Order: sequence, then C-alpha cells, then structure tokens
Amino acid sequence: MTYLLFFAGLTALIVGADVLVRGASRLALSLGISPLVVGLTVVAFGTSAPEVAVSVGAVLDGKTDLALGNAVGSNIFNVLFILGLSALIVPLVVNIQLIRQEVPIMLGASLLLLLLSLDGLLTMNDGALLLILLVAYTVFLVVQSRREGQAAQDEYADEFAPKEKAPWLDRIWVQLLMIAAGLALLVLGSDWLVQAAVTIAKSMGVSDLVIALTIVSAGTSMPEVATSIMAAIKGERDIAVGNVVGSNIFNALGCVGIASLVSGSMGLVVPPAVMSFDLWVMAAVALVCVPMFITGQLIARWEGALFLAYYVAYVTYLVLAAQQHDALGAFSSAMLSFVLPLTVVTLVVLWLPKASKPG
Repeated sequence: MTYLLFFAGLTALIVGADVLVRGASRLALSLGISPLVVGLTVVAFGTSAPEVAVSVGAVLDGKTDLALGNAVGSNIFNVLFILGLSALIVPLVVNIQLIRQEVPIMLGASLLLLLLSLDGLLTMNDGALLLILLVAYTVFLVVQSRREGQAAQDEYADEFAPKEKAPWLDRIWVQLLMIAAGLALLVLGSDWLVQAAVTIAKSMGVSDLVIALTIVSAGTSMPEVATSIMAAIKGERDIAVGNVVGSNIFNALGCVGIASLVSGSMGLVVPPAVMSFDLWVMAAVALVCVPMFITGQLIARWEGALFLAYYVAYVTYLVLAAQQHDALGAFSSAMLSFVLPLTVVTLVVLWLPKASKPG
C-alpha cells in the first residue's frame, strides 16, 4: 500500500502540474502576456510546482529534511540527469543570447542559496529575500519581452502557444478552473508522496534526506523530464535547456523561499549533510554550465554522457554514505584523486578551442 500511495501521489503531481501549466498558459495568453514570458515563467515554473507542493507539505508535516533536500536534489537532477539524457538523444543547440542571461542567473541563485544556508538556518527573512528576487526576475522578463523583435515573439509564440483548438479552453472561467484543479491535485499528490517517502525511508533504514535527494526529487522532476525529452526528440531549439534552467531558478528562489516562509519563526533548518555536500554539488553543477553553454553553444552527446555518469556517481555516494558502507572511503578517494581531476583536464582541453573561436 505504501508503494501504491507513492505512485498515486507521483501521478497526481504530474497530472496536476500538466493541468496547471495548460490553464495558466492559456490564461496568460488570454490576458495578453508575451509568449516569451509564458515560456520562461509559467511553463518552467509550472513544471516546478510539484517541488513547491512537496516542500511546503513537508514543512507543515515537520519533515524539514524533505523540504530542502527535495529542492536541492531536483536542481542537481535537472542538470545532470535531464540535460544529460536529452543531450544523449540529440545534441542540444543552445540559444546563446538566452543562455548568457539565464544560466548566470541560475548560478547566482544557487550561490545565494548556499550563502544564506551557511549559518544552518533559512529564516523567514531569507525566504522573503528569495521571493523578492524571483518577483524581480519575473518583472525583468516582462519588461525585456516588450523589447523583443517580432521574429523572437513569433518564435516563442510558435513554441509555447497552446496547440489545442478547443474554443471552450479560451474561456477565462475554464482556465481558472483548470488552475484550481491542478493546484488541488498538487496538494493531494504531495501529501501522499511525502507520507509514502517517509515510510519507505524508515523501512529501508535510509534517512528522509537521502530519499528526498533521490527518489522524491526525481519524482517531482518528472514534468521537467517529459518536457525536455519531448523537446529534444522534436528538435525544439532551446526549450529542453530553457525549461531546466528556468525550473532551477524557480526551485532555488521560489520553492525554498516559500518553504522558508511557511516554516514560520522556527525557520527552515539546513541539514548538516546538505550544507557540507549537496548544496556545494548544486552550485558546482550550475557553475559547470556557464563555460559549457556560453563557449560551446552546444551540449554534445559526450557531455550528456558525462552529466549522467556524474549523477550516477552522486547517487552512489549518497547511498554508500547513508549506509556507512565499507566501500565509501575507496569510492570517495577514487572520485577526488582520479575521476574529478581527469574530468577537469579533459574539459579544459576540449573547451579551449571552443572558447578561442571568434563570436
């Protein structure tokens, strides 16, 4: 029954996110909001709605490890697994103008979250700051979209505008009803998922935090998985990358910000393991994206394979550490003394020719 509850919660999250995104996208376009803003906010943020629902539900249930671990784990999963798998399907051509703006913002949001967590507590003031920055980012996108050329507007309209031709979906009351139904499914699904995840963690002798960083974060990222992989298969130019980057910005600023506010005067306690390892991994993953995207303008298959390999290594480390396995020391030593240095040298050698090219 526990596993049934887990998959029922996951299904409710995925369906709820889809209904919410469809309704919100239709409503935004009905109100005359630019398709560019719809794509970078409603679509990207909407696919992150399960993370918000789970994190808030976890805080209300007193499971703060789940709340922060889910958001941090999702950001790591989004880049290493989703972009890695998408690039394996087809090399991802990146819109250089878009990435020069959004990826640095993603890196800045990750570093800010790391900085605010150094004292071991995310307060209501920290949460308010994160949410204010998210609102400022959204307003910036709205202002920027008004300066976009007609060609860019037409491109985003073609990519993000609803494809359904049903006239009844154009009615605002239907769109509001879809948003309400999506939110209800998210709340219900998050409650089921958190309950099941905690039960599974206890039965396996694994901490809530490890379950949050792996199973729950992967589960709540299913909308991003579906969006990015379908975009890669269809050859959509930068939806696969833009969806992940936009979702990561929302997770760091919106998801953690809301969870911190909901935590009240007690604040959101940062687990020592997250502070000493996972937050640094999240920041490092965001940092790696900057030179890769900006200098290369292409995520090659070998880079996608590298991302996937590192996600497997990350999960392996979490599992070994949780079980205090005898192989943990040897695994860590191999990663630090051989695999990581070799990867850095390889990346520098392969990226230098890209960086030296004009333009």
